[in-house]
Amino acid sequence: MTSTTHIGRPLRKNRGAAVVAALVAATAALAGCSSEDGKDGNPLTDGGTGGGSVVVGSNNFPESNLLADIYGEALKAKGVKVTYKPNIGSRETTYGLIKNGSVSVLPEYNGALLAHLDQKAAPKTLAETTAAIDAKLDSRLTLLDPAPAQDKDSVTVNAATAKKYHLTGKSSIADLKGIAKDLVIGASPEFQTRKQGLVGLKSVYGLRFKSFKALDTSGPLTLAALKQNTVQVADIFTTDPNISKEKFVVLQDPEGLFGFQNVQPLVRKGALSKKGVAALNAVSAELDTATLRELGAQVHTQRKDPLDVARAWLKSEGLA
Repeated sequence: MTSTTHIGRPLRKNRGAAVVAALVAATAALAGCSSEDGKDGNPLTDGGTGGGSVVVGSNNFPESNLLADIYGEALKAKGVKVTYKPNIGSRETTYGLIKNGSVSVLPEYNGALLAHLDQKAAPKTLAETTAAIDAKLDSRLTLLDPAPAQDKDSVTVNAATAKKYHLTGKSSIADLKGIAKDLVIGASPEFQTRKQGLVGLKSVYGLRFKSFKALDTSGPLTLAALKQNTVQVADIFTTDPNISKEKFVVLQDPEGLFGFQNVQPLVRKGALSKKGVAALNAVSAELDTATLRELGAQVHTQRKDPLDVARAWLKSEGLA
């Protein structure tokens, strides 16, 4: 997942990013007093036995904030005291804050986290992705169960192309092999030279497209071009709400060219009780890509408050 800026609703004003400066300023001090085993007397790192809140943070893009609301409200439903620290910043910042105990829980994407930890890793399966993360993850941290939901790059066709060539959500990228020569594909300029782009589509799936149109990264230019049939195929992030709205069809990637970007809770060891762990694992069990896309659409298209969206979905699944 290169980026996830497609859910465009701003944060609630009363939960803005004013906490970020204080968090960053506290990083060095906390890092100096935290122990490797996480048992440093900080209630955020000893399972909350000191009566402190579990701090649920998020990175600085809307989908991460929505996921943080889902995690936090699921924990509250089990009687866990929760404090939110939304929209903190990039992974470079949030990973440091969860290591030192300023944050207890973060929504993560396993592939992006692995790329942060080991840029040379190239796992072929979800299990290999998990093992590679475990080998590099800070000893004070752990991952809970991954969700089926993934937010990653994809090969997506518009409704007209899907209808013309009888493509459905069960169709594979490989199904384009005989017709790619007649199709224009659009994506960011970098897509043209990346393995997770035209290079891989040629070497892994044998695809040679009619032409390539340089646009943006699953943004308004790409979406407009796909909708208007300027391009028939595009790289669209799999949770983009426009997929459902415009009846685009995301093709399956059986060879794993675009890797794995499963949503997965990253947790400071000792920060959660057993019931807290169970609550987040239950969320993961119910959260698939289509669901996350729909929840994002409620925030982006219908302009609903993400906290309300999180609460309603948890209630509908019997998780709150």
